[in-house]
Amino acid sequence: MKLFFSARWTGASDSLEVTNPFDGSLVDTVPKASAEHVRQALDTLVEGAKAMRAMPAFERCEILRRAVAGMHARAAELARTISAEEGKPITEGRAEVERAIETISLSADEAKRLNGESFPLDAAPNGVGKFGFTMRVPCGIVAAITPFNFPLNLVCHKVGPAIAGGNAVLMKPASDTPLSALKLVEILLEAGLPETAIACLVGAGKELGEAICTDDRVRKISFTGSDEVGRAICRMAGVKRVTMELGSNCPVIVMDDADLDAAAAAVSKSGYANAGQVCISTQRVYTSHKIHGDYLDALKAKVEKLVPGDQLKDATQLGPMVREDDAKRVESWINEAVADGAKVVTGGKRDGTRYPATILDGVTQDMKVSRDELFGPAVAVRKCGGIDEAIRFANDTRYGLAAGIFTRDVDRAMRFAREVDAGVLNINGSSQYRADLMPYGGLKHSGLGKEGPKYAIREMTEEKMVVMHLG
Repeated sequence: MKLFFSARWTGASDSLEVTNPFDGSLVDTVPKASAEHVRQALDTLVEGAKAMRAMPAFERCEILRRAVAGMHARAAELARTISAEEGKPITEGRAEVERAIETISLSADEAKRLNGESFPLDAAPNGVGKFGFTMRVPCGIVAAITPFNFPLNLVCHKVGPAIAGGNAVLMKPASDTPLSALKLVEILLEAGLPETAIACLVGAGKELGEAICTDDRVRKISFTGSDEVGRAICRMAGVKRVTMELGSNCPVIVMDDADLDAAAAAVSKSGYANAGQVCISTQRVYTSHKIHGDYLDALKAKVEKLVPGDQLKDATQLGPMVREDDAKRVESWINEAVADGAKVVTGGKRDGTRYPATILDGVTQDMKVSRDELFGPAVAVRKCGGIDEAIRFANDTRYGLAAGIFTRDVDRAMRFAREVDAGVLNINGSSQYRADLMPYGGLKHSGLGKEGPKYAIREMTEEKMVVMHLG
């Protein structure tokens, strides 16, 4: 595929190969963009931002609705592209397409709901004879920097609200998985989005990221990725609006009154979906002493039924990791934990990019698998005492994106909700739940701002205060 910028599809002198993580086969090639291409793209997007600002909300909504129709028409192609370039099972690829369609549809709805509010200025000592109201206006150019693990839906969570809010968009998808984003550009252009209002560049993250983040023509940056890169972006961005969806190592608490089968079933999905390469993947499980052995048995039985293999086959439930280096990192962390006293309950032996569904027992809080973001198909389990110790363990991290608890006790559930430091809290559910319409974002080092079209569109527009001096 070619890149799209400066209102045209174009190539570059260098190219990048997009390969299937399962067998290393070539999926496609894309041109490799440079910092100069970023500058060229922004030259055009400045004009596109003016066109989008002048475009009525009804027309922006209609463009997004036509894009929804285009995505439906190409759903099978999009699902196969996601799975081929990223490695997730085709069933998960299809589910991602459905979610992406929902995200664009929600964004279309929100294009019609951008409004301000009136102010009773006569409530102020100097407000007599004055009437006030607010207006929301587009930021201008929104930079959407996205990761590999949801190469379509996470792009839609940035591009949809940006367009709905009347902005131009510069997309920078992950180099491992750019094809889904480029196909979304095709669909948006076919839906009537002005060619000057969108660009999609693929290339070295450091070079392109610096060029994007330091250019004052970019007013808003929406980034999903690692804590380390997010910090670097914030340092470079200066006086810009930023949304940061960063890392995590999500905990799930299983209390002694929990439905163990439900808790095991939930974690067997949330710990291993997309080979654990999900920011709200369950990474840590804290179980009551009383039910620890029973819970491990239930979880092991379900995890060992997961079917690994070629992600493009319908029967596969656990595909490869996106890169062999990532599989090696997971292997290293698991081996380090075992050396420090943890026990492998099941799994634990890598084969190239493929790492099996793994359960670790007897982990401690100082192990890397407890403290950092594993982003792989392994769950670390530890016994705990009562709810006090469980909450303390859950909070013993710099992250705070999502968490879950399984209990029938409403008091324990409410303590969990009040005291666990996470942006998304699930009661009798795992950490890995997200509806695309809800406010989504983390606390602590897990990020800044919220996603979900209703909330993202506010982050991608700016507020004006208007005061009318009457009589």
